[in-house]
Amino acid sequence: MSLTHFDKKGDAHMVDVSDKDVTARIAVAEGHIKMAKATYETIAEGRAKKGDVLSVARLAGIMGAKKTAELIPLCHPLPITKVAVELTLDPDLPGVRVESTVKTTGQTGVEMEALTAVSTACLTVYDMAKAVDKAMEIGGIRVMLKDGGKSGRYEA
Repeated sequence: MSLTHFDKKGDAHMVDVSDKDVTARIAVAEGHIKMAKATYETIAEGRAKKGDVLSVARLAGIMGAKKTAELIPLCHPLPITKVAVELTLDPDLPGVRVESTVKTTGQTGVEMEALTAVSTACLTVYDMAKAVDKAMEIGGIRVMLKDGGKSGRYEA
């Protein structure tokens, strides 16, 4: 098995996808941010000084997906046709669970966009609550589903 982002000399390069078929692509990613119980309650009750944490994080996640090619050096810019970011309060963490779904019709997949959406949403929750809880922990970020293209379907 070889890494596709390196050429035969070992130099990094953007993968040539020009010969790939244009197909419907989808990726779903997840992650979470753990926090102190008091921080969780502040967010759940809408008492954060910076505003509605979950709404802002949802928008940040969507924006993150759209900016992925600007952040990840060898990622292709894609015509994204859908980005959904769901944030769910989880008292058992305590914290917030994040799931993103990204779709496109193109020659390469949208796993990086889905992962970036989750990461950006989690980072935004951190940013909005860091004044009261610097010990928050972001984790569990992974691809749950990828479908479309030559490699077919992957489910975690």
